[in-house]
Amino acid sequence: MRLVQTLVVRDEADIVDAQIRYHLSAGVDFVIATDHESVDGTTEILESHEREGHLHLIRVAGEMREQRWRTRMARLAATEYGADWVINTDADEFWMPRRGTLEEVLSAVPEPYGVVWAISRHFVPRPDDGAFFAERMTVRVSAPAPINDPRSPFRPHAKAAHRADPDVRIGFGAHLVRTKRWAALRHWHPADVLHFPFRSIEQWERKGTRRARGDKPLGQYVDALLASESGRAADRYRALVVSDESLERGLDAGSLVLDLRLRDALREHGVGTGAGGPPAAFAASPDSGVVQDGAAAREADLVRLHRHLDGLQARLTALEDGTGR
Repeated sequence: MRLVQTLVVRDEADIVDAQIRYHLSAGVDFVIATDHESVDGTTEILESHEREGHLHLIRVAGEMREQRWRTRMARLAATEYGADWVINTDADEFWMPRRGTLEEVLSAVPEPYGVVWAISRHFVPRPDDGAFFAERMTVRVSAPAPINDPRSPFRPHAKAAHRADPDVRIGFGAHLVRTKRWAALRHWHPADVLHFPFRSIEQWERKGTRRARGDKPLGQYVDALLASESGRAADRYRALVVSDESLERGLDAGSLVLDLRLRDALREHGVGTGAGGPPAAFAASPDSGVVQDGAAAREADLVRLHRHLDGLQARLTALEDGTGR
C-alpha cells in the first residue's frame, strides 16, 4: 500500500521538519506540500525535503484558497503519485495510529469503505523553557463534554483520510471528504491526530493576527489580534499556558491527560531529542478517552450543523424581506 500525505503550511518553521520526518517514519511514502507565502524559513525546510526526493512542493500566493489547494493535492496523490490512501494534514498535526503503523490500520479498512476519521487530541501550551515543543507539550485536553465556544482552540473535531480518488473534493480543514467512489466508515477512529496549535507566544501572536485579518477570522484568532493591538499579548497568552499547579489540578479532575507518544516517537528517530517531560510510567494509554472524545466530536459536529443551518435561515429571511443580497 502506498500512503501519501498532503500538507498546507505557512510560517511553521519551528515544527514542520519534525512533522514531515515523523510521518515518513510512521508509514507515509510521499508528501505533497502547499506553501502559502512563508517567510520564516519554512520554504527552505520544504525545499530540503524535496531535494531528498520524498516531497513535491507547490508554492502559492495571494488569497487563501485552502479547500482548492487541499483538493488539488489529494487529486495529484491519486493521479501522479500512485497513492492508495491519502491523509490530509496541517503542519501542527501528527497522525498517530493507536495500534501498529498507519499503513496497517488503513489497510484493514474493507472495501467499499474509503473515508475514515481520526480524532484530534489538542495539546495545551506549557511554560516555555526553550526546549523543543514536543519535549514541553506533553499534556492534552480531555474534556468531559464538548467545548463549543468558538473562541476556544480546543473544540473537538475529526480529520479525514481517504482512499485515492482523482475526483475527490476536500473540505475546509480536511474535516470533510466528498467522494462518489468510496463509502464513509463512521465512528471507527483508527488513529489520533495529535494537535499542537500554540507553541510559543511569538507563534501564537503571529498566527492569530494573520488569520484574523485574512482567511479564518475565528474567535480564537480574533482574541490574539485584539490582544496584540492593545499591547496585552503577553497577558493573554499567559492565561492559555498551563502551569504546574494547573496541571496537577487538571490531572486530578481528569480534564488534562499526560500523553508522551509524540515525544517518544520523535526521540526514537532523533528529532528534537532531549531530556525533560514527565516520566513515561505516567503516560496515557493510546486508547485513553477515545470513546469520550469521539462522542464529543460527534456532538460538536451537530452544534456546527445547527449553526450553519441558522446562518442559512438568516440569509434566506434577509433575501425574502429584501434586506439581503
